[in-house]
Amino acid sequence: MKNFHFYSPTYFVFGKGKESETGSMVSRFNGTRVLLHYGTGSVVKSGLLDRVKASLSKQGIYFTELGGAVPNPRSGLVYDGIALCRKEKIDFIVAVGGGSAIDSAKAIAMGVPYEGDFWDFYSGKAICKKAVPVATILTIAAAGSEGSSSSVITHEEGNFKRGCTSEHIRPVFSILNPELTMSLPNYQTACGAVDMMAHVMERYFTNTQEVEITDRLCEGILLTVIKETPRALADAGDYASRANIMWAGMVAHNDVCGVGRDQDWSTHGLEHELSALYDVAHGAGLAVMFPAWMKYVMHHDVMRFAQFAVRVWGCEMNFQHPELTAEEGILRYENFLRSIGMPVRFSEIGAREEDIPLLVKQTGIGSGTMGSFVKLNAQDIEKIYRLAL
Repeated sequence: MKNFHFYSPTYFVFGKGKESETGSMVSRFNGTRVLLHYGTGSVVKSGLLDRVKASLSKQGIYFTELGGAVPNPRSGLVYDGIALCRKEKIDFIVAVGGGSAIDSAKAIAMGVPYEGDFWDFYSGKAICKKAVPVATILTIAAAGSEGSSSSVITHEEGNFKRGCTSEHIRPVFSILNPELTMSLPNYQTACGAVDMMAHVMERYFTNTQEVEITDRLCEGILLTVIKETPRALADAGDYASRANIMWAGMVAHNDVCGVGRDQDWSTHGLEHELSALYDVAHGAGLAVMFPAWMKYVMHHDVMRFAQFAVRVWGCEMNFQHPELTAEEGILRYENFLRSIGMPVRFSEIGAREEDIPLLVKQTGIGSGTMGSFVKLNAQDIEKIYRLAL
């Protein structure tokens, strides 16, 4: 295990009806002028936004609103939010929704005090040194942004999808009510499950040795998602499964299972280009890319993939031919994705073979590499995309 620093200060408020505590929580963290940032209508139609407003009003807290966050959140709305916050002298942002609204809120939070273009943080030109405090009220268990220090935004000029990480955008508090996820279509629930599994696997496949504790944490989260997702899909009102999935999504990405070990993240980089070009759901894109990546890199460390197969998927270990065990684990993972209605091939998400050169170019990798488990160059990336056909 490697040396590490780990600090995860988000205050979590978990359970039924907890959105009613929004006002008191904002006051607890000294917010006085709030931007409510949300998506395209579901939080309005469900009455959630009205409950949040009522909670803020009860505490005498001023608020203004900015809706319109969409999957694969766009830079245009971020610029609008920055301007609105400056005009209204906002000192606190509450994101109401899923990862898209939260990531957009985080980008706005960084941009408000920054004199340059917020995109500097996503393009690597600048490092965030301060941000407006952000809190979340989660409606989709998926991205883990409610507990993480990361944000992903698509810039509409050039269609680049890039991520940014800063401890300044880790939410100060997050309200998690599993009931709020019960109205989701099954497809979104399944996409969320794939996303949180991917967050775990980006950490699990590592070259760092002797990391048994975080291996076991990763495996426990994966086993939970594998068990609970079919239950939630079969019965949208199953509170127990929704609660387990919601907490799993947070733990999958606040980095408690990633400390002390190298992490990969190349599959996320490959998927970002799919969702940027085709506007496919992030989880669906990951369902296509992760099996392809696994097949390509498996022989780099067959025993780690065999461990994944045995501990997570219940495969029997073939000690004479561990590669067969590793391959069986990948197959069972792919079959699980199919069983919850996820795509696993390019054609199922509308991706085209002729676009592969563009996808490779859009990664921005040039003559460099991406990833840690196996450092992938442009030729490797092209081969992985082709494995996903």
